[in-house]
Amino acid sequence: MTSFSSQVLLVTGGCGFIGSNFVRYWLSQHPQSRVVVYDKLTYAGRKENLADLWSDPRLKLVVGDIGDQALVRSTCQAEGIDLIVNFAAETHVDQSILGPLVFTDTNVRGTHVLLEVARELGIRLHHISTDEVYGHIPDLHQSVETDELAPRSPYAASKAAADQLVQAYAITYGIPVTITRGANNVGPYQYPEKAVPLFSTNAILGEPLPVYGDGQQMRDYAHVYDHCTGIEAVLLRGKIGEVYNVGTGREMTNLEMVDIVLETLGKSHDLVRHVTDRPGHDRRYSMNVDKLRALGWQPKYDPRQAVAEAAKWYEGNREWWEPIRSGQFREYYNAQYAERLAGSKQ
Repeated sequence: MTSFSSQVLLVTGGCGFIGSNFVRYWLSQHPQSRVVVYDKLTYAGRKENLADLWSDPRLKLVVGDIGDQALVRSTCQAEGIDLIVNFAAETHVDQSILGPLVFTDTNVRGTHVLLEVARELGIRLHHISTDEVYGHIPDLHQSVETDELAPRSPYAASKAAADQLVQAYAITYGIPVTITRGANNVGPYQYPEKAVPLFSTNAILGEPLPVYGDGQQMRDYAHVYDHCTGIEAVLLRGKIGEVYNVGTGREMTNLEMVDIVLETLGKSHDLVRHVTDRPGHDRRYSMNVDKLRALGWQPKYDPRQAVAEAAKWYEGNREWWEPIRSGQFREYYNAQYAERLAGSKQ
């Protein structure tokens, strides 16, 4: 095995939101590493997210589906991959309700293919999961890594299944794996279907902000930078076979998040519209992150700072998101929110 600093990483989903931020961070901190981005370039996976880095000789793009076992295997062999970091996933709960089967294809079968290649070639695999696998968390409890998984949406169920496959392969075949379960990440390059970029871009455009239900759902909003440093801590110092929660350990209501977005952008609260809630909407996520802190990791941003910094990024990067908002996104937005907004209230 080469020294960690000089390893070659296969970053699946590296053109997506968290993946592209991780690639950017990793190359800045590990100059001797090479990164092969393996991405299907779906609607949320965009080469533009790494536009300023493609000329770097340490970075390469392979366009492909993680479900294509032959291509994954040949890429790992040709590039001498030492470590697979799996960000590739369908991630939006609303999209999973509208069309759930693609979530099974990518999140479950795709992860299974990566595990098979890792087993065959003797490669370490790090899997990116989510706090949503824990399901709704009652008051006064914070999820710990050994808690039972209780997913309540097709997205969360597909991620929970992938987690269990990763752990099963570690037990059955002894392959070296680790898992991180991230909180609600916010920050640069997040596709505007998600809450913070949706509300930020709507506010900038003077459009209403469709808040599900009463807006009292509790979430841990963590900056994507802190997720990247948390993954790094696990890769460098984490114990093989273990799961680590990554978040701030603090949560706020969605209405509090909306207030921060509007205040940061100097926009009126009159834009807020309460709309029909989505089915099975979990009321609270909250994770204990002591296990990750024990590796010497600390988040740079608290939730309020994370949301404010994300809103500022969208304010300063209209050239990135305006083409998205005018394209395919508009069809999804109208299908998801037009009827809800027609029956909304302030």
